[in-house]
Amino acid sequence: MGALGLVFLLVVLGQALAEDPALVAALAVTGWLLWLVFVAEFVFRAVIARDPKRFWARNWWQLVFLLVPFLRFARAVAFLRAARVGGVLSAAVRGSRSAGRLLSGRVAWLGVVTAVVVLSSSQLLFVLGAYDTYGGALHDAALATITGEPLSAPGGLARLLEVVLAVYSVAVFATLAGTLGAYFLAARDGEGG
Repeated sequence: MGALGLVFLLVVLGQALAEDPALVAALAVTGWLLWLVFVAEFVFRAVIARDPKRFWARNWWQLVFLLVPFLRFARAVAFLRAARVGGVLSAAVRGSRSAGRLLSGRVAWLGVVTAVVVLSSSQLLFVLGAYDTYGGALHDAALATITGEPLSAPGGLARLLEVVLAVYSVAVFATLAGTLGAYFLAARDGEGG
């Protein structure tokens, strides 16, 4: 399921970028099929849970992300935009959780989650119209995520995302510093003993 979560993220991100109608249709069908697999897996886990109360207390938020794609059936434009944003956020959460399950190394996990954050934030900026091209959104989102550099797009969403990405950038480098420090301390203690 972990690998499918990462594939799902790429499919959702690719849907808004694809221009060929056949590719758009193929990605949409693939996205819905993967979504059905996730729903089936969630239902299966709920049915076999030893303590259903504990299961729902710990996993209620996953139900929210599984229900978000149904907003696509709404007719109002605001709901359609919310559905696209919700789909991107849902894929980002599932992709980062999948990375956590697949990767045991902290640095590898951090790299994959950072890639998920960059792709998801650039997709949000592009889908919501903060950038005219996806390339510009991807470039600015990558710089903001890695260096904390401000986004060049105006607007409240860009400013909010800018702050979130700057905080994420600090957390990433703090984690990397801690990981490297622990590695070198372990290596030093190994030499002395």
